[in-house]
Amino acid sequence: MSVTREVAAVPERVAGRRSHRFGRAALAALVLLCGLTLLAGFANKDRCTGPAFDQWGRTQPDYEKRNKEDVCYSDIQHLWIGRDVDRHVFPYVDGSISTNGVLVGGTVEYPVLTGLLIWAGAIFAHDDATFLLFSALLMAPFGLATAWLLGKLSRWRALLWAMGPPMVLYAFHNWDLPVVFCAVAAVFVVHRGWGRTPRPLVDRAVVASVLLGLGFAFKIYPAAFVLPLCLYVLTGGREGLTDGRKLDWPGAVKVALAAAVTVVLVNLPFAVAGFAGWQASFTFQQLRRVDITTNSIWFWAMRPFMPDETMQAIVGVLSPVGILASFALACWIGWRRFLREGVYPWVPVSAAMLCGFLLLHKVHSPQYTLWLVPMFVLLRVPLGWAFAYFAADIAMGIGIFRWYYAIEFGQPSGIYDGFAAQAVVIGVWGRAALLVALFFVFLKSQVSFRDRPLDRFLAVSKARAKP
Repeated sequence: MSVTREVAAVPERVAGRRSHRFGRAALAALVLLCGLTLLAGFANKDRCTGPAFDQWGRTQPDYEKRNKEDVCYSDIQHLWIGRDVDRHVFPYVDGSISTNGVLVGGTVEYPVLTGLLIWAGAIFAHDDATFLLFSALLMAPFGLATAWLLGKLSRWRALLWAMGPPMVLYAFHNWDLPVVFCAVAAVFVVHRGWGRTPRPLVDRAVVASVLLGLGFAFKIYPAAFVLPLCLYVLTGGREGLTDGRKLDWPGAVKVALAAAVTVVLVNLPFAVAGFAGWQASFTFQQLRRVDITTNSIWFWAMRPFMPDETMQAIVGVLSPVGILASFALACWIGWRRFLREGVYPWVPVSAAMLCGFLLLHKVHSPQYTLWLVPMFVLLRVPLGWAFAYFAADIAMGIGIFRWYYAIEFGQPSGIYDGFAAQAVVIGVWGRAALLVALFFVFLKSQVSFRDRPLDRFLAVSKARAKP
């Protein structure tokens, strides 16, 4: 009998996993709780819709005032107007960007799969309320599937995702649930595989890399995780290299190529059909200025001390250089840990890289917190870190809109005039301090789940060793 068949034939109880099984009832309860949280998240955003609508399908009355005063703003509802979404224009193909940085002709400022999601959510919509509803219906399955994957991996720690405040605040703030699903699914495939027959590490990592490439086509950031995944495969993962090689260069190259080919295949049709519109989405992000809406440390740290144009030029260099440096540092620390422990910590390194990106990117939108939450689930870090980050994030997520309301509608908005501005300061610098700390906390942490393919191979070894 082949090793693969032997492994498939070994009952899971031989590997001692029965006591660690997360039962179907518990998993169903977790997904149900996530569904209830998603309903709460939708209700929170739906407060901003209606009851009347103007000729363009924009909520009336007082839309701009209500979405800030009542803290129910959603990018989904907001972008119903201004990107030809309300006109049901297919994205990118006929689009472009004007000389003053305005997107026209159906182009949106997001990668192509998110653009398709936006277009699909608008097909049957006739106002911003129905657009929000249909978009939520499209994205909710991704949130539920993410809860299921996290529950299968990390059991009750997945409640941080399923019932955490970020889900209520941001599940339908923007189009982020699909990209989070791609990132979590990649981890699941590497460490759980699929079916009852274990696949080789390279095969699992290639599929995971495809998922990360799809994530890039939703919101860019999962592409960063391809590098630590390549290093994980290069060093043999938890299984190790058994053919005498010290490093698996062919396997690492396959993983990198899988992500690259996925990105090309997804983007190529749009680039061919309308290059100007496709390129405009990237140009828009490159041209975006650091201002009061970007919520990053750069605006708050540099604006008081230099002219705006000087700040923009400096941030345009420091931000990408800093992000790349944080990536290199995370991978290097991960390599040192591999030399000590024998396994490259690709999930901890990915989490640290995400912290570096969130800290140093020129834009730190509130919903980016959804990207980080699965890392609190997948890694065995004290829950206090998650709760502290949630607290800082709530201060930011609520304070920023109350502050915008005060600024735009003539209310006192100084740091000594009320808690809104103070909450924003707490949120910006609280998140920043926590991201610096979490960068290193994550790098030292262990994953919070067991590696099923490895468990099964070990089970076969034990079964063979018995007389």
